Formats: sequence, C-alpha cells, structure tokens
Amino acid sequence: MLQLAVKYASVFLLSTVKFLGGPLAGASLGLSFWWTMGLTVAGMMTSVFIFSGIGRVWMQHRQKQRRLRRTPIFTKRSRNIIKVFRKFGMGGIAFLTPILLSPIGGTVIATLLGVPRQRILLHMLWSAVLWGGTLTFVSVRFGHWLGH
Repeated sequence: MLQLAVKYASVFLLSTVKFLGGPLAGASLGLSFWWTMGLTVAGMMTSVFIFSGIGRVWMQHRQKQRRLRRTPIFTKRSRNIIKVFRKFGMGGIAFLTPILLSPIGGTVIATLLGVPRQRILLHMLWSAVLWGGTLTFVSVRFGHWLGH
C-alpha cells in the first residue's frame, strides 16, 4: 500500500514542477492511463492554484529587485512571451505551458501579464487535460520503446 502511495505521490509531485515528468513517471511506474492522467492534471493545477495566488506578491518583489539592480525589463525571452500573448492571448500561454514552460513558469507569466486568476485557472485546466491526455497516451502506449 505504501509503495502505491509513493508511486502516486511521485507522479503528482513531478507534475507540479515539470509537467512532462508526470506522464513519463506514471508510465514507467506501471500506473494506468486514468491514474497517470488524473495525477498529472491534479499536479499541474495545484501549482497553478498556488502560484496564481502568490504571483502578484512575487511580481511586486521582482519589480523591486529589477529597479534596484537596474536590469532591463525586456529581454529577448520576455519579448517572445509578449509576442505570443499578444497574438494568441491567455490560450496561447496555456497551450505552451505544459510542453515548453513549467506549470509554475506559465502561471507566473500569466500573472505578470495581468490575467485575472479565474481566467488563468480555466485556461490552464483545459491545457492540462489536453496535454495530460496526449502525453499520458503517448507515454503509456510507446513508453516501452524508451526502456529497451
């Protein structure tokens, strides 16, 4: 029983930090599709919930640090993120979060861009379900190729 709880916890915790880690861990630990997908989505949404709440405070802290160090606000990476946001909105950020960004990174970016918390949660949820299902299916179906 403890071994099963450790398996579930590892998939969940990996998904809170790096989304792709959840489906890969679930497949490698032999969990079913639905358990892996559910834990992966729950892990990402836990991070999104926590960081969308504390994101505003963190944003103010970062702005203060930037002013003190006099570092430029816009870097090449931040310009690319703003281009994606202007072109595709919150949906574009949410779509890219699981595969290119981390759940924490995508949430912080959305918060920094001033997206309301409810919109962040909604968009990140559909993105987590979409990518969670896709990546879990691929991991479960084709994961055995990685091991041999």
